[in-house]
Amino acid sequence: MFIEIVLFVVLAVCVYTDITARKIYNFVLLPACVSALLYYLLTGGLDLGWWSVQGLLLGIALLVIPFAMGGIGAGDVKLLGIIGVLKGPEFVVIAFLAGAIVGGVMSAVYLIKQKKMLSILKNIGYNIYYLAIGAPRIKVIDDNGQTAVTIPYGAAIALGAAAAYFVR
Repeated sequence: MFIEIVLFVVLAVCVYTDITARKIYNFVLLPACVSALLYYLLTGGLDLGWWSVQGLLLGIALLVIPFAMGGIGAGDVKLLGIIGVLKGPEFVVIAFLAGAIVGGVMSAVYLIKQKKMLSILKNIGYNIYYLAIGAPRIKVIDDNGQTAVTIPYGAAIALGAAAAYFVR
C-alpha cells in the first residue's frame, strides 16, 4: 500500500507540473526513489532491492534513445525510471507501452486541434521518400514556420502507468 501511495502522489504531481510548467522536478522524484529502495531493502532484503534497481535501470533504458535524439526531456526519462523502481521491471514495460499509446493519442488530438496534422504527415511522407531513394533526412517546416510539435510526455507516461496499474 505504501508503494502505491508514493506512486500515485508522484504521478499526480508530475502530471500537474509537466502540464503547467513543462518540468518534472528532481525534488519530487528523488525522495520517491530513495523511499522505494529503502522500503524494498527493508522488507525484502537484497533480492527485492535488486528487483527494484532493475526496474529503475530498465525504465531509464527504455527512453535513453528518444532522449538522445532530442524527442523527450530528461524528466520524462527519470519519471519512467522512478515508476520502475517503485513497481519493478515487468510493470515499467507495461507502463512504457501504455504511455506510448497515450502519447500517440495526445499527439494526434493536438495536431488535429492545431490543424497541423497535414503538415506533419507531409513531413513524414517526404522523409520516407527520401529514405527510400537514399537521400539524407530532412526537416520540413510547416505552414507557420515551426519544425517541432511538443506535448507534455511526462503526463502521457504517468497516465500510461496509471492505466497499467488498474489493468493489472
